[in-house]
Amino acid sequence: MNILSNSLAAADIASTMHPNTNLRQHERTGPLVIERGEGIRVYDDRGKEYIEGLAGLWSVAVGFSEPRLAEAAYKQMLKLPYYHTFSSKSHEPSIRLAEKLVEMTPANITRAFFTSSGSEANDTIVKMVWYMNNALGRPKKKKFLSRIKGYHGITVASGSLTGLPINHRDFDLPAIPVHHLTCPHFYRFGAEGEDEAAFTSRLLAELETVITTEGADTIAAFIGEPLMAAGGVMPPPAGYWEGVERICRANDILIVSDEVICGFGRLGTPFGCQKFNFTPDIMTLSKQITSSYMPFAAVMFSDAIYQAIADNSEKIGAFGHGFTASGHPVASAVALENLAIIEERDLMGNAARLEAQFQAGLRSFADHPLVGEARGTGLIGAVELVANKETRKPFEKIGKAGAIASLIGHEEGLIFRAIGDQLALCPPMIITSDEVDEIMVRMGRTLDRLTGAIAAEGLV
Repeated sequence: MNILSNSLAAADIASTMHPNTNLRQHERTGPLVIERGEGIRVYDDRGKEYIEGLAGLWSVAVGFSEPRLAEAAYKQMLKLPYYHTFSSKSHEPSIRLAEKLVEMTPANITRAFFTSSGSEANDTIVKMVWYMNNALGRPKKKKFLSRIKGYHGITVASGSLTGLPINHRDFDLPAIPVHHLTCPHFYRFGAEGEDEAAFTSRLLAELETVITTEGADTIAAFIGEPLMAAGGVMPPPAGYWEGVERICRANDILIVSDEVICGFGRLGTPFGCQKFNFTPDIMTLSKQITSSYMPFAAVMFSDAIYQAIADNSEKIGAFGHGFTASGHPVASAVALENLAIIEERDLMGNAARLEAQFQAGLRSFADHPLVGEARGTGLIGAVELVANKETRKPFEKIGKAGAIASLIGHEEGLIFRAIGDQLALCPPMIITSDEVDEIMVRMGRTLDRLTGAIAAEGLV
């Protein structure tokens, strides 16, 4: 179809700059315009149906057509469409939501601070931790530890924590003091002759070495996703998080669990930290908190952190940080209703029950000639495309095979995310067993067609 014959597509090309997009390529090909959603499916402006295999952007737990969330937003808009939470002002939706989140999170987490996105939340964490350490007379304790391929957002501070080159290149990032540690992905970063246990030991030794070299008195916090998602869906090796927690505790380094994707049952447990057996001091929550029906995020943190910040706010006059939409009443109301649906319909239990089927389906592609590894946890997973299965050699042009696969997937009625040459799936948590099977059928057809397509492009 000539994209210029489609008025919406033409208007998009003429007026919009898209995130995370090759903009010149977009000018040539135009957008895929999604018109409506129903359950785990979405439909484009030509009526074509797609299974949304990434839940939008890892985020739509309850599906794309939940009337209760629309009703919650409508009722709150009629009652109180907006009010702020600055200067001791409040309203019932944000109060009830903070109360609910404290109830849901681990016992040491006692406070909530609201933002509109995970990026804003992680930016807030950097400022909170700096503020706290200044208040405690520790002005040097400002560095963060993150990981290569970790994703924590795209603002100046959160983008610095992110460990993906495309999010740093030509943005002059990192712009804050952060040290990126080895990515805990054994398949891609394990050394020759090294088993998984030795890989874990090496990564923990690296962490200890960095702390010794930099000085524990200069390191404020370690931030990580329980399962690394946007970098390519990489579950941690056994014992990794327990070791990280032990080392951080011994060196008075805070642990930040970025639960933006893992949280609210995605891995079959309420939060990813529980799946991998560690207790954070701070948690970042977003995406599935409202099923992305409204922009919303929360920073959850311990009482010790709160007390230090509160004391300093009295000393200097205020905690001088916040956003116009912090604790927005409509978004808070939607979040409360979304969490109620997750609990009432046992969507966390659904993820746990379907994990074996979903992961077995992914792993059934491990024998495909283009698949180097199939991996995941809970209802999140990926297959990694390689040029050579035996040597694990990637394609010479990273991302080309993934881009071709994505287009074929669209033709087959399946939307997944091509992260370079890693094809990621993270379907809505309302998914059924039959729908899991249908995703795997469509992914199988995509991979089978991909073999000829990349040969035609001269990639193999």
